[in-house]
Amino acid sequence: MIDSFLKYLRYEKRYSEHTLTAYEKDLEQFTHFLADTFEMEDTHEVKHPHLRSWIVELMEAGIAPGSINRKIATLKSYYKFLLGREYISTNPTGRLKPLKSEKRLPSFVRENEMVTLLDQVQFSEDFYGQRDRLILELLYATGMRLSELINLKDLDINEYQSSIKVLGKRNKERLIPTSDFLVKLLRSYREMRAETFGKTEFLLVTDNGDKLYPMMVYRTVKKYLEQVTTISKKSPHVLRHTFATHLLNKGAELNAVKDLLGHTSLAATQVYTHNSMEKLKSVFDQAHPKA
Repeated sequence: MIDSFLKYLRYEKRYSEHTLTAYEKDLEQFTHFLADTFEMEDTHEVKHPHLRSWIVELMEAGIAPGSINRKIATLKSYYKFLLGREYISTNPTGRLKPLKSEKRLPSFVRENEMVTLLDQVQFSEDFYGQRDRLILELLYATGMRLSELINLKDLDINEYQSSIKVLGKRNKERLIPTSDFLVKLLRSYREMRAETFGKTEFLLVTDNGDKLYPMMVYRTVKKYLEQVTTISKKSPHVLRHTFATHLLNKGAELNAVKDLLGHTSLAATQVYTHNSMEKLKSVFDQAHPKA
């Protein structure tokens, strides 16, 4: 039944490999718990007390509330699937509630630090330096995800409309407008890439001309962010947070930022308004006579 569930997520829901791996690991941990604690082999025999016992064990093991909530979400999705396929007659997760967890605000790089990075940090003039610069420019200028960046192809770049087509989660396409400066940078990079490696399948490539891989992007982003900021997290996703935060700080509409990021609902985008609210409070404190 777990195999059927994972195939459903892969082929019908079109979840990403990262999400599928997380679901599979959660369910694997749960089945081991059932076997070790209750000597149960069939997940369709599970009742609410079994679920509650696992949650208690996770809490006693010091697992973070956010991680436990993800496992709860996995169980809810799994048993909803079983109920829909009539493998079970009642859903044991009905009374399962998520734990309260402290909301963490997204880390982001300050505007002056990004200006320093992109305008003052020296990138080598060869292909490799210009590729590193393009990685940073694309992440900050578009807010795209790491997986979206890696899978970009030349055909996704529309120089005439100054836009980039991105294939996001669950194979949803979206168009992201971009600046004339970035279009020129892309054109220059592609010319250098053609001279160095000839024709390639993907837009961004490694030092050997192969498809870019996640750890290389992580190392590149970390290498350059370390030169301009002291924030603890220095990852590609931080530049996505930075893109969204800076847009909202400059007065962009929340719905527009939602569409640019490829979020399915405003709830995922609203987390960035907390950072913007801090700036509004600062302006209020400095400017209001009664502040």
